[in-house]
Amino acid sequence: MSVTKDDVRKVANLSRIALPEEKVAPMTNELNGILHWIEQLNEVDVEGVEPMTSVVEASLPMREDVITDGNIQDKVLANAPKSEDGFFVVPKVVE
Repeated sequence: MSVTKDDVRKVANLSRIALPEEKVAPMTNELNGILHWIEQLNEVDVEGVEPMTSVVEASLPMREDVITDGNIQDKVLANAPKSEDGFFVVPKVVE
């Protein structure tokens, strides 16, 4: 796949980038170089290679996934101007 000068002009126009005519040819070469590099990556054999999140092997700390209410309802509601039955009371905004 290769990018033409017309493609570069169209992409610049769609992305609202002012690209002077003297910069179109270098940008075309640069984008074609990037696409060529991506094509080279497609040739790499990755069969049997596990996906990684980092090049450094590290494990994330695990914890119990337990849902709690924080046991601080009274402290939270103490900040509310008005509360009722354990909930914040707010003014009605939709009629």
